[in-house]
Amino acid sequence: MFQFHRFKFFFFILLTTGLVALSWQPVISGDYVLRAGPTKVERVLSNLKVPWSIAFLPGCELLITERRGNLFHFDAGGKRTKISHGLKINAKGQGGLLDVVAATSFEDTREVYLSYSSPNKNGRIGTVVSKGILSPNNSKLQKVTTIFTMQPGSAGNRHYGSRIVEHYDGTLFITLGDRGDRDTSQDLTSHNGSIVRINTDGTVPESNPFHKQDNVLPEIWSYGHRNPQGADLDLAGNLLVSEHGPKGGDEVNLVIKGKNYGWPIIGYGTHYSGQKIGVGTKKEGLEQPKHYWDPSIAPSGLMVYSGKLWPEMKGNIFVGSLKFDYISRIDSEKNYQEVEKIVLPETKRVRDIREAPDGTIWFISEDRGSVYRILPNDYTRETTSCDYPSS
Repeated sequence: MFQFHRFKFFFFILLTTGLVALSWQPVISGDYVLRAGPTKVERVLSNLKVPWSIAFLPGCELLITERRGNLFHFDAGGKRTKISHGLKINAKGQGGLLDVVAATSFEDTREVYLSYSSPNKNGRIGTVVSKGILSPNNSKLQKVTTIFTMQPGSAGNRHYGSRIVEHYDGTLFITLGDRGDRDTSQDLTSHNGSIVRINTDGTVPESNPFHKQDNVLPEIWSYGHRNPQGADLDLAGNLLVSEHGPKGGDEVNLVIKGKNYGWPIIGYGTHYSGQKIGVGTKKEGLEQPKHYWDPSIAPSGLMVYSGKLWPEMKGNIFVGSLKFDYISRIDSEKNYQEVEKIVLPETKRVRDIREAPDGTIWFISEDRGSVYRILPNDYTRETTSCDYPSS
């Protein structure tokens, strides 16, 4: 049986600057109450070492990455299989094996995409994306091919970005941090601090904004980003990202083709030294975030909800907080306001958050080394399509 987490009823209303009323939700009868209704939280997997990402496969199977370099397959019965991949991973600082995405064609191709930090041919470290085919026994990634290598990279070990999103048109978006070299985010001869768009074979789509332009890397879709660690498509197919600001100024951005998102010319918050960022918070020609947090919440993992089980939350954006241990729910129809903070004993350093095929909401607690799912209180073994055992 699943492990259910019981804790005392509490209710607290927080007013933020008089503009938005946010509530730390009540917890009753061992179950958590979202604004959308009663729910329960179940631990599905545990005993993981710094888990970073989760991907769903057909037949209620899962893939999980650990930052130190391990890739695991879990079947519906909870059996764990370590997958050999042969990737050259630089697992230092914020780097390692990061995102995992199963291709939309996985049922036919068994293709998997992975992002990770690795040295390039010049010895600099950057984000790399490879794809491979998962073997029939789930123990090996075969025919592994590198389809993207960040240029020029850096000698540091931070700000890799690294989320992968497969678009409906078959292209891939990859988020890339500034690698701690902030000014390179404005340099179109560098991938640092950009979001790139490639075809699944690594070639560049002709519809990219800088395709075949001189002195511009053609993979770049948008630039002026700091460290985007969460990404998903909204219900209209537009890319949304959550990204780390410096001291204050974490952001949610709606990413538009060819646009400049301002880092480090503009930003909310300050540098860690206390100095002002660039020219301030706004400048003509530079994009504004749809939402920002000050103080910073350290966002990692972003999911746009389909509304499958909770129709009231259709299109809402869920972002995990590494710093304050909660899940932020943002309503794009309410001017991208944060309308709820989902605070649980389980939400410790929420690294990733995903919607499962059955509409349940899954998240990784990095500190607890566990994967949890949120589901309606009346969701039973008779109504769920995946009957996972306890971890």
